[in-house]
Amino acid sequence: MEPTALQNDRLGGLFTTLCQINSPPRHEREVAEYVKGFLRGLGLSVKEDHASQVVGGNANNIVANLPANIERAPKIFFSAHMDTVTPNPNVKIIIQDGKIHTDGTSILGADDKAGLSTILEALRIVVENNLPHGQIQLLISVCEEVGLLGARALDFALVDSDFGFVYDSGPPVGSVIIEAPTHDKLEVRVIGKPAHAGVEPERGISAIQIAAEAIASMRLGRIDEETVANIGIIQGGQMTNIVCPEVSIKAEARSWNPAQLDAQIAHMVAEFERAARKFGGRTEIHHERHYEGYRLSEADLPVKVVRTAAQKIGLEAPMRRTGGGSDASVYNARGLPCCVVGTAMQKVHTHEEFVLIDDLVRGVDLTLAIIREVATIR
Repeated sequence: MEPTALQNDRLGGLFTTLCQINSPPRHEREVAEYVKGFLRGLGLSVKEDHASQVVGGNANNIVANLPANIERAPKIFFSAHMDTVTPNPNVKIIIQDGKIHTDGTSILGADDKAGLSTILEALRIVVENNLPHGQIQLLISVCEEVGLLGARALDFALVDSDFGFVYDSGPPVGSVIIEAPTHDKLEVRVIGKPAHAGVEPERGISAIQIAAEAIASMRLGRIDEETVANIGIIQGGQMTNIVCPEVSIKAEARSWNPAQLDAQIAHMVAEFERAARKFGGRTEIHHERHYEGYRLSEADLPVKVVRTAAQKIGLEAPMRRTGGGSDASVYNARGLPCCVVGTAMQKVHTHEEFVLIDDLVRGVDLTLAIIREVATIR
């Protein structure tokens, strides 16, 4: 087989096999065992960390290593995650007209098994053909879909890479995400005072009224070109004849500009506190920096490598930014430079999710081109 030629049925088979393994967050053990067996079959050394003890799941992050067969090339990593957004125990896959999708009763799980299968197939081709390469690590995480918990729990002592590539975005294949926002979360407990709503409501303090006053006064949604904010969950109340004594609220804000994010969070906190004072209640507010944002340029080595490799095989490599997070947010914050690379996944997290086999093929071709490009760097 030519080094860059692909057996489409083998690649498609790998992808569909991974999709048919149920792996919601904290339940990735079966797919982790498959991935470990696959990599060990290629001769890679495979280790697990102890992330399960942190995230409360049944599987750990996988760190695999393929030693270099050339000298002085940079050490790189490829990363994908094993979990899918929802349980998917009985996925029925349909392959038709070059497209892989389900029967419409479940998600496909292409996020992130499109990325995972692309990386695995490329490594298989590298090993089978003894292609020249520097050291390659794989960082395969758990619990990405529930707040990047796996990457946040990764044992970075196992990581030995100069820079890398996270396969966790949609087409076009070869696109590069160079900017992601900083993401903060708020958990708010609004405390009022119960009273009989029909007999003496004036003795009560409605936590719902406090929350409503605060939220109605907040700037939410699209704040500016760089910042968004949202109230996502409101829970409270017991019965209609009781003045509500307590409400719990979960909110978030994200921004590509950390100063704007800080200002938005301060505004939201101030509105909750102002409304509580107005009605005589109180608040308990927990603020968490969920993950840090990052900003790369076309001069940064991960971006430069992807774009050069893509152009050499005839792919465009547009640079873009995202409003979401990925494991790249964690890795960059830990001083491990990386960019997110576009893969075959489309309409993810829905029952209309699909991949084009041609896009899977392009993803593997791109991965091989990246490995070739890195091998030329001294």
